[in-house]
Amino acid sequence: LGCLKESTYGILVCYTGIGMSITANKFKGIRASLVGSVEDAILTKEHNDSNVLCLSAKNTNKDLTLEIVDAYLKAEFTHGRHERRVNKILEIENE
Repeated sequence: LGCLKESTYGILVCYTGIGMSITANKFKGIRASLVGSVEDAILTKEHNDSNVLCLSAKNTNKDLTLEIVDAYLKAEFTHGRHERRVNKILEIENE
């Protein structure tokens, strides 16, 4: 995760994706989301400004993984009412 200091987004893949998403979120500035569908990939970026996508190799086949990654990278944070949520996350992180 040290390389994320120079990156906009990261993608992590492991067996379930659970442990790495928990661990990634321990790093300041990381908003990692475990995603298993195209819809969730879009929503986590649009609503939570997620900057690390976590995927499960066990539960996500290759074709779906590629669709999820494509949707995630194309999605953009929508700001508006969602910005308040992200700001609350940042406040907690900065405590």
